[in-house]
Amino acid sequence: MLDGEAERPSRVANRPLEVAVVGAGLSGLACARSVSDHGHRVRVFEKARGPGGRMSTRRAGDWQFDHGAQYFTVRHPRFARWVDAWRQNGIVAPWNGRIAVLDHGMVTAEQDGDTERFVPVPGMNAICGHLASDVSVKYGSRIERLVRLDNRWRLATADGAQFGPFDVVVVSAPAPQTAILLEGVAPGLAARAAEVEMAPCWAVMAGFPQPLVLSFDGAFVHSSPLSWVARNGAKPGRPDGETWVLHGSTEWSRRHLELEAEEAAARLLAAFRDAVGGLEEVPVHLDGHRWRFALPGTVVSEECLFDSDLNVAACGDWCGGPRVEGAFLSGSSAAGGILSLRPRPRRNNLFGDG
Repeated sequence: MLDGEAERPSRVANRPLEVAVVGAGLSGLACARSVSDHGHRVRVFEKARGPGGRMSTRRAGDWQFDHGAQYFTVRHPRFARWVDAWRQNGIVAPWNGRIAVLDHGMVTAEQDGDTERFVPVPGMNAICGHLASDVSVKYGSRIERLVRLDNRWRLATADGAQFGPFDVVVVSAPAPQTAILLEGVAPGLAARAAEVEMAPCWAVMAGFPQPLVLSFDGAFVHSSPLSWVARNGAKPGRPDGETWVLHGSTEWSRRHLELEAEEAAARLLAAFRDAVGGLEEVPVHLDGHRWRFALPGTVVSEECLFDSDLNVAACGDWCGGPRVEGAFLSGSSAAGGILSLRPRPRRNNLFGDG
């Protein structure tokens, strides 16, 4: 049965909940870890080969690149508690890199030099790897259908594999993908997700044989096809090597979304040369990655979307805010909705290694 059933689900018996989470990015894993730590049974399904989503780390031989999220800041006290614990466990560290602004070949210092930035160690996916360590995650599994049957959920892949039943399902994917997955089974949530537009971003990974003689480690770029550039190897815990990540601006990425990765990388490398006022060094490694859904243009007002009649939730940075912190808070909020169905004693220490 592929169509969502209309009847209201009965209350689940007094047993641990069976919870499915679609997506092993930060929001999905924050939700999964919290629910699991409270004694419920959670299984995460991820289409990629590892955790992270837009906090992924790309490796190519000896090169390593944080080609998605670059760093994070801390504003909310709930997130701050977790970050403090991660710092104590060596999972994150402050990044005190020299940050500048590039505009028409001119380099100026960052105006807000007091911003405290953090990065996971040794790559941006380290937080997600930590959260996934005590959770069952099935990688290489692209969920394409949600099936509502007998007031419970089953998940189906394109090749016909099915998983379940589950009492609760959480979709932690970009808003457009969430809308497609929930359409027909949770139309109210699907409609809210469909209202959110997400902007693309081309990312370039460049490795140079020698250090570039530049006065900064990261820079916001104005009046350029680029929006941000960073010396990836300057971040704490990264391998040796002159590695740079270049992010295309929203406007440029949208206009050139269907370029081949090689062509996009070459064009943005040329923009990098222009932005720094000239650069003769030639990279020995150059690659591009298209983030089709990189940043939400708008966010919904709630930290997550939750339907307690259907026992289905949606979370991500398009709910909690377009930052790493927002994604984490959104996943935590979804976990709170699940735990309100039946809270149980915690199994592990939420803020430590568990």
